[in-house]
Amino acid sequence: MKIRSKSARDVFLMGINPVVRFLIISDVLIVGATGMLAPLFALFIEDYIVGSNALVVSVAMGVYLLSRSLLQIPVATLIDKIKGEKDDFALMFIFSVLMALIPLLYLIIKTPAQLYIVQALLGIFTAITYPSYMAIFTRHVDKHKEGTEWGIYYTMTDLGTAALAVIGGYVADSFGFPQLIILVSAISLIGAIALAPIRFYLFKR
Repeated sequence: MKIRSKSARDVFLMGINPVVRFLIISDVLIVGATGMLAPLFALFIEDYIVGSNALVVSVAMGVYLLSRSLLQIPVATLIDKIKGEKDDFALMFIFSVLMALIPLLYLIIKTPAQLYIVQALLGIFTAITYPSYMAIFTRHVDKHKEGTEWGIYYTMTDLGTAALAVIGGYVADSFGFPQLIILVSAISLIGAIALAPIRFYLFKR
């Protein structure tokens, strides 16, 4: 069996499909930004949500996961039925931007009910974004590099999340949660905008 060589160019995203490259760069920023707040989310709720307790934190996470889970398969099914990638890109880009703006709502909510609404919206936006993201990624993975490129994706996003999680802890401890949330939203928005160049590669096909 011939073993395919893995060029160092792949590791630095230079030897892979440009669509996949931009998708990875985008998710490094978006997933990494999410990781800045995720480890501290319970502390944020305790400090900023009136009447918060362990149950409120658990329900908030449950609402997010439930809304995401219920909608994700119907969205994926719809995406598969519509030919072409314009719809995939439009959903991915628009809802990535909306996901990036969602954290800003944490700055104005005060009650558990408001928190649950924000979590439900985040779940819905995520459920629309990720099936379209994965559909485009899967179609553009380079032949014979499927394992390598998925491996690069998970390695890059994990490393980015690890680094930004530490930064997130520092920002929250030094400047406070409002500043952290603004930073999370800003980094996520940059990640969403990084998806824009993909349209040039999709629509010329």
